[in-house]
Amino acid sequence: MKLVVDACVLFPTLMREIVLGAAEAGVFEPVWSARILEEWRRAVARDGGDAGVEIALLRERFAQAEVTGEAEGLWLPDPDDIHVLATAIAAGADGILTLNLKDFPTRVLAGHGLIRRDPDGVLVEAFAEDSQQAGGVVQAVLDRAQAVGADAAPRALLKRARLPRLGKAMFG
Repeated sequence: MKLVVDACVLFPTLMREIVLGAAEAGVFEPVWSARILEEWRRAVARDGGDAGVEIALLRERFAQAEVTGEAEGLWLPDPDDIHVLATAIAAGADGILTLNLKDFPTRVLAGHGLIRRDPDGVLVEAFAEDSQQAGGVVQAVLDRAQAVGADAAPRALLKRARLPRLGKAMFG
């Protein structure tokens, strides 16, 4: 399954690391555009950070993931998201991985042969399919988070990362 990863999935660190770990494990093939990465960079900058090095590493880690699409003639409720749809079409993606449900209506996406997926749902499915592999990805990310000072329980960390169903599936 090939999915365009929206910027809102890349910005929260814990979610990004789990989603990209799942991609590396073969759960799905990630796709994005330079504009999506730029949106991520701007979001991090608003928080006082700099995602430049992370973006460079991401481009190296997933060298085939960056695609450019033509947005002309496309429509979405938020014109600023049309480039995401254009990227999905250009990449021949199966869908868009996003938290932004209202700006990616299922009927509009279906008209382009696309589905809208949320990260929590994709990760829960991956855990149900292969709990050792998906659980290993998640646990490795949680271990790194706790090593750098995250003091919450694993399920609470996943809930804060907007992955509550995954937390429930893994930790009851």
